[in-house]
Amino acid sequence: MAYQLQEINRRIQTDVEAFLAECDESYAQRVSLAADKILANLDKSPIVLLSGPSGSGKTTTAMKIAEELRRRGVESRAVAMDNYFKTMNPKIAPRTPEGSIDYESPLCLDMELLDKHFAALARGEEIIIPKFEFARQMRNDSLGTPMKLEKNEIAIFEGIHALNDDIAGRHPEATKLYISARSNVNEGSTLRFKGTWMRLTRRAVRDHNFRGTGVAETLEMWANVRRGEKLYISPYKTRADIIFDSSLPYEVSVMRNYAVPILQSVPEENDRHDELLQLIDAFQFFEPIDPALVPKDSLLREFIGGGSYKYH
Repeated sequence: MAYQLQEINRRIQTDVEAFLAECDESYAQRVSLAADKILANLDKSPIVLLSGPSGSGKTTTAMKIAEELRRRGVESRAVAMDNYFKTMNPKIAPRTPEGSIDYESPLCLDMELLDKHFAALARGEEIIIPKFEFARQMRNDSLGTPMKLEKNEIAIFEGIHALNDDIAGRHPEATKLYISARSNVNEGSTLRFKGTWMRLTRRAVRDHNFRGTGVAETLEMWANVRRGEKLYISPYKTRADIIFDSSLPYEVSVMRNYAVPILQSVPEENDRHDELLQLIDAFQFFEPIDPALVPKDSLLREFIGGGSYKYH
């Protein structure tokens, strides 16, 4: 699927608020379809596995699905699988071809504990969801959160490896979802903005604003993130019961307000400076949108902040 640049700019110029509302409603309909699928499968499993590459909006989508299920009378909890990261032993940690620790590898996750927890939840038993402290790069089980599912309650586990063989493969009865910002923006037949650039922009802006990571560092990590997607995430998307697109037609016009200044700050000697210039130039084709117009419950708020959802 591709959006048309001329139509995006026309909608911004004519009635920007109606345009934003229409885009968010389209996304809400995808969330509603996911809820339909989950409820249809509830007699088989209370577990939902939501996967997708970095910058897809998995966290917000999991919370939105949980919200939609609660609206329908089914109590639901969203669980970040990042909390199941192991405390890494540098001696045995998986490594990238360059020799650094490969944080994209599924070997960083405690698959055995996830397996036990899924089985325990399905039996109605209580589990303790661990807590991974990213600042200290260690798991602290003493800060864990207890969870127990009553009859007709659902747990949505979201993470990049949710559809991996060692997770979804062991629990084929679970409902499986795959999410990614997949749409390019074209001007006629000319590509103006890649779907992968949307995810890179989301991550760069979020990491700069909320994780203390400079855009140069994000760009440096991005090559391994993309490598990890191709090795560990994309091959399993065919497992999904539903695959849906998390891109929003208005997002590039909003993101240019945040992305262009931080991208322009990257020194010219950066190895990826040519791609940066391409990306900066691409933003110029889009009419800007004032970020203040973005609804508080928009998926985009996961990356730009100021939203109504609480992120950890």
